[in-house]
Parts: sequence; C-alpha cells; structure tokens
Amino acid sequence: MVIETRPRPAPISEIDVLNEANECTTDRSVDTKPLSAERAFAFWQKDIPEEYWSLGGEELRDRIALARAKLGERCVVLGHHYQREDIIQFADYKGDSFNLSRWAAEKQDVEYIVFCGVHFMAESADILSAPHQKVILPNMSAGCSMADMADPEDVYACWDELVEAGFADPDGQVVPVTYMNSAAALKAFCGKNGGIVCTSSNAPKVYDWALEGGSKVLFFPDQHLGRNTGLKKGISLDEMVVWDYSLPYGSLGGNTREQLERAKVILWRGWCSVHRRFSVAQIEKARREHPDPDGQAVTVIVHPECTMEVVQAADMDGSTEFITKTITNAPAGSTWAVGTEINLVSRLARENPDKTVFCLDPVVCPCATMYRIHPAYLCWALEELAEGRVVNQVEVDEETARHAKVALERMLSVR
Repeated sequence: MVIETRPRPAPISEIDVLNEANECTTDRSVDTKPLSAERAFAFWQKDIPEEYWSLGGEELRDRIALARAKLGERCVVLGHHYQREDIIQFADYKGDSFNLSRWAAEKQDVEYIVFCGVHFMAESADILSAPHQKVILPNMSAGCSMADMADPEDVYACWDELVEAGFADPDGQVVPVTYMNSAAALKAFCGKNGGIVCTSSNAPKVYDWALEGGSKVLFFPDQHLGRNTGLKKGISLDEMVVWDYSLPYGSLGGNTREQLERAKVILWRGWCSVHRRFSVAQIEKARREHPDPDGQAVTVIVHPECTMEVVQAADMDGSTEFITKTITNAPAGSTWAVGTEINLVSRLARENPDKTVFCLDPVVCPCATMYRIHPAYLCWALEELAEGRVVNQVEVDEETARHAKVALERMLSVR
C-alpha cells in the first residue's frame, strides 16, 4: 500500500531566509501567501501542524476571526511596529517595545497576551504581566540577532574583569544598562547590580539616571544606540570605548586601563543588522533625488540604532514611536526619507497619503526574524487557545523574573 504524504519544504539556507524577507517592499499589502509558499518556512519552527501550511489569506482571516470571537476579551494581540502588514491587521495594540512593555505592565485584565514580536519582547511581557496571565509567541524562532550578540556568559565575564580591575565595585562605580533587545537573564543581571533597562525612547533619560548613581555606564548590546545617546548627553568620543567580547579574558575587551579610567561609557560590540545597513551615501542620494514640491530638501529621519555617521547626517533621529508620530503630525506635502525597518516605513507611507514617505534602503532592510510571525502561526496559536490548549507560552523562571522586573520597573519609572 502506498500512502501519499505532502512533501516537506526543501532544505534552505540562512541566505534564502534573508532573500525572502527582502521581498518586502514599500507597497506591500495585507495579502498573505500560504506558509508552504514561503520557502523560508523550512528554516523556522517545525512543530506547527501540517494543516496550516497551505491556508491562504482569506481562510486564515476567517479562522482567526472565529478564534478571536470564541476567546472574547480573554485574549489580546500585541503587534510590534516592525511586524509584516498581514500580521498588524490583527493587532489590538501596536507600538514599539517600550509602549508594548508599558501596556503589559498596566493591563492585567486579560488572560492571554499573544505577542507578535520577537522573543525578548515576549519575555519582558511575561515578567511585567500578572501571574495569572500567559504570554504566547506565535513562532518561537522569532528572535533578534542583536540580542544574540550579548551572550549572558560573555557579559558576566566582562563584569568580572571590570571588578577585578577595580572599575566595578559595590559602590556602583559602573552601572550596567541593557537595551530592551536583550535576554531576560541580562535584564536580571542589571536588576541585581544596580542597573536598568532602556529603550530607544528613553535612553537619554536612562543615561541621566545611571550617571547620577555611578561614574560609568556599561551599555549593551547595541553600541550605536549607546554611542549616539552618549553624544546627545555631551559625552565625547574619547570618553567612550568599545568592549570586544570576542577577545580572551583578561584583555579588558581590547582597552587599556587608561582608556577605561577615562571612559564614561563602555559600549558592547553589538549592532542591529537592519539599521547598520543605512549609509550616508543613501542620505546624499535621497537629498539629490527627492526634493519636496517646494524645492526644499527632503527631511531625513532615522533610528538611533544607525551608525553615528548616519545619525549625524540625518535631520532627525528617534525611536520607532518618535518616527511614527513625527511623520503622522508633519504637514501635508512634506517629503520624508526614513532609515528604519521597511514594514514600518511601508505602513507610514500608506497611512500618510498626503505626504511622500520612502525608505532610504528599500531593497534590503527588513527584520528577517520579525518576518517569521506568519498569520498561519497566529491562527494556530489562537485556535489552540480557543480550545483551551496553550502553545508557545513564554515563561521566565521566577528568580530571573524577580531581578529582571526590578530593572524593567526602573525603566518604566524613567520619564
């Protein structure tokens, strides 16, 4: 007897994953290809039931609506700004990591929080939510390459070196600051060592907070946000050093004692693969090719995860929330070149038809891991919840959560 089975997708490389995500363009619609048609699916989480592979956009929308109706007010769907458009259409709330974290801390009247973002965001939501709430990440392979650059063991080793060298001590000479884009264990590390979490929205105020309690900041994992924030606070480049975690223990991250003594900010050697792609050349090209109707130069606005050179060449920089509000409130007829993730830029272009909004790098600037939250995964997670089964719950262990919550609550208190 021959039993026909549906063939599994062919093996695929990481390059194929990025190439598929790069098909995002500024005119992307809410139409959804079946999961089986997205070749990168073979690289992702494998435990989604086979019945979801071939579902098209219309059927997925109908099934998600039915599951939401069954769940009622017991469930909420959160969507990060960088999510693909065919996911954002289902979000009850959308925002950046700071505002979604604040929502998770304040809204404790729902049973299920389905977080359409990446893993570190779901961890933070679990830490800040109430004990009775459950946080679900539709696709557990949705991570963050920047967060992965700060392995907790490497950060602990850095701290031990600083302690041994006399720079970090019980009096809090060095204050650890972790960007939201980091593992829960690192948030807990900051909570235990007098530190704090920051986002791109409140990083300058977090620097003020940290330097009131210590003489130096250890900032990880994104060196560019750390450097750009330091410059905004009047800290010079010779007062900032980069800690290279790949060097052997005892090398002080590639720095001399004199450099560390002079430094006010110790930057981790990490970055966002999306925002590091933006360049001064792209800004110059945008200024040449896209003047507004009045002949004035286009306004360039970028995220502070971009390099220092790009931020300094731009007219404005700020968080995704800042970029969104600035463009939304801009006068009709204005022209905006935006240096951040393509899904947000695409959305801003559609939502502001009275303005010209385009991406500095429209070809290669999606977040390939955010892209992994496909409506099929969301449908599966919601239908399981509607049947009383919890899948892909993100849970942070009690001790880690306790210390991480200290650092996160410090972040939320800095306004």
